[in-house]
Amino acid sequence: MIRTLLRHIGRFLLSLAVLLTSAWACLALWYQLPGPPAVKIGAGVLWAGFGLVAIALAWRGRAARALLSYAVSFALLLGWWGTILPSQDRVWADDVARQVTGRVEGSVVTMDNVRNFDWRTDTDYMQRWETRRYDLDRLRSVDVALSYWTGPAIAHTLVSFGFDDGRFVTFSIEIRKERGESFSSIGGFFKQFETSLIAADEHDILRVRTNVRGEDVYMYRVQLPQAEMRSLFMAYLGEGASLAQAPSFYNTLTANCTTIVYALARRIVPGLPMDWRLLASGYLPEYLFDVGGLAPGYSMEALRAAGRITDRAIATDKASGADFSQAIRSGMPGVAVVKAVKATP
Repeated sequence: MIRTLLRHIGRFLLSLAVLLTSAWACLALWYQLPGPPAVKIGAGVLWAGFGLVAIALAWRGRAARALLSYAVSFALLLGWWGTILPSQDRVWADDVARQVTGRVEGSVVTMDNVRNFDWRTDTDYMQRWETRRYDLDRLRSVDVALSYWTGPAIAHTLVSFGFDDGRFVTFSIEIRKERGESFSSIGGFFKQFETSLIAADEHDILRVRTNVRGEDVYMYRVQLPQAEMRSLFMAYLGEGASLAQAPSFYNTLTANCTTIVYALARRIVPGLPMDWRLLASGYLPEYLFDVGGLAPGYSMEALRAAGRITDRAIATDKASGADFSQAIRSGMPGVAVVKAVKATP
């Protein structure tokens, strides 16, 4: 009786393993097998049938031969999977066609390929890629912006650095889409996208989300000493240099816009606790609040209410540069009015 029960449990677990690996294999073939959709579908159907036959034979007492054949085939599939490598040379969408790079002389950072598009619609825009200089001795603030488009748990994370001349530059880890591609959270598990680091003017990268795409954006002032702000800025530049030298794949779970920010921040603030809210990125503000990283003296509800910049961005649609950045921060906790002084040339 016990032996029969154990045999059934073993067969169930093996069947579950075959089902799960078959589902993964079918998706991998769909997203990465070269050829038209009919070829991808055909390959997926064949693999699914192979898995079902292996399960049926296992329950008929022929488990060893069936599962050995399946295991060898799956190992070969994994070998093929390992040959799929990230690339720098694809026909990229315009907004991720370039990646930021920087060089440092003393305290001054010169950044190439800072994006400053003028967006009319999501498909109608004026392209501008600029070279900008920032003096890190004049770095005064770090803000985290969360852009929501599908419920409270999922958001895109952006980090904006402010200087005492009233200028801001925003870093964003994004998928590097090919022309005509669109984001897919499932595809992000299957090497569909490379990773891109964008540095941009706020009037570009925040306004396109609030005013053009209709996303809901919240911004929070992060409490960091100036030295740690500077280190975080340099960590972003280091990430840009790494991606320029060796591309990497975006991963929806392990290498997304929030987990990479966390990895960068841990270099500067050791001991930051891992938390499920780093994966459910929409709840990142609550995580930052719990670790004491947001403006003190306010409840999370008050920070969220005052940090919603969507309406302010829409109302300030025609403003540009520093005017737009100051307007969207009006009333945001922890933000002081910045008097513009002469900018670093």
